[in-house]
Amino acid sequence: MNRSSLVILIAALLWLGLDSFYVIGEGEQGIVTKFGEYRYSVTTPGPKWKVPFMETVHRMDKRILGSDTPPAEYLTLDKKRLVADPISRWRIKDPILFFKTVQHEVEAKARLGDIVNSELRREIASHNFGDIVGSKRQLLTDRVTEHARAPLAQLGIELLDVRIVRADLPAEVQESVFQRMRAERERMAKRYRSEGAEEAQKIMAETDKEKAIILAKAYEVAETTRGEGEAQSVQIYAQSYGKDPEFFAFLRTLEAYDAIDADTELVLSTKSELLSPLSK
Repeated sequence: MNRSSLVILIAALLWLGLDSFYVIGEGEQGIVTKFGEYRYSVTTPGPKWKVPFMETVHRMDKRILGSDTPPAEYLTLDKKRLVADPISRWRIKDPILFFKTVQHEVEAKARLGDIVNSELRREIASHNFGDIVGSKRQLLTDRVTEHARAPLAQLGIELLDVRIVRADLPAEVQESVFQRMRAERERMAKRYRSEGAEEAQKIMAETDKEKAIILAKAYEVAETTRGEGEAQSVQIYAQSYGKDPEFFAFLRTLEAYDAIDADTELVLSTKSELLSPLSK
């Protein structure tokens, strides 16, 4: 055997060896077909062998998979438009049936999305908008999951659950809703400001009233005190006059002197009482 033939033989054997050997990874499963017909399943990880050229390995994921269905527009029971973004969790339960019906994940996700959207549309049409965005969303998605499981099981798929990650009004409807909400908030703010101003006026009026009452009482007390003081002063003067009338007259004259302004000019008779202290 010449060198060229030996090289060809070695290459052929290497090719046969490589085509006979394959590895199933962790989280994987597979089925082996012979000329397109199912032969057997492979469920354990590790290196495996097959008949070269005649048998083909089809790998599939054993893990839980997620499908994010594109957002779509739906119509609720109360005829409101709703944009929902569902997400599904699923896994390949029957590899043989999966291979015979959809063969690969891309086709499986497309079929799953169609089935979930159909069930979601039917459920949304039987609920009001407020229920979907509120307390009944969980109930709705549970019913979608329940109804979608049977048709997906026929594809070898086990549907674990469906969730709505976003449920909103369409963009053009959102703007009109926001405008109404903004107008309502402004109306409420205006009402609160008006009520606040009215309350402030009431408080100011009440304060002015209390102020007037307090000042009146204070004036009354002051007048009473001043009257009592004047009465005591008159009494003291009377007592002083009774004890020494001449001294009392002299004291009153001095008080009169003190009350005269420095710029005041007086023309007095020599017999005036104001001059009597000077004549003594």
